[in-house]
Amino acid sequence: MSDEEHHFESKADAGASKTYPQQAGTIRKNGYIVIKNRPCKVVEVSTSKTGKHGHAKCHFVGIDIFNGKKLEDIVPSSHNCDVPHVNRVDYQLIDISEDGFVSLLTENGNTKDDLRLPTDDNLLSQIKDGFAEGKDLVVSVMSAMGEEQINALKDIGPK
Repeated sequence: MSDEEHHFESKADAGASKTYPQQAGTIRKNGYIVIKNRPCKVVEVSTSKTGKHGHAKCHFVGIDIFNGKKLEDIVPSSHNCDVPHVNRVDYQLIDISEDGFVSLLTENGNTKDDLRLPTDDNLLSQIKDGFAEGKDLVVSVMSAMGEEQINALKDIGPK
């Protein structure tokens, strides 16, 4: 046997997939789907009948969960579509920095400092105003396909 140690330079992640396959015919309204490599929430599904040559088709209309853009896709109902793994986690807001980043408290007591304030003006003003008033705020962070964004706010009372 060799006495040399082998060192592997790995630039890969743990290998967990960002999406999973699901048959197009089983995806319903309010579910999630990947359209044009963007995670979307399905707002409308319509299924056409089988034609002379083959497959019934599903027409999906989805709203991108991060930027709110409307995307559409048509897929044969027997084919697989990618469905993103979507997670939502609540964090307590600790601080807002001048450069637009937030400092959040995780459940195990650590801080998470790599998230920007949301781009949605309404939510942005609610967070800034509530923080300025000294309220205890809990933000919901949605993550899918390697992206994270604050998408909701809860007020849990004054400090």
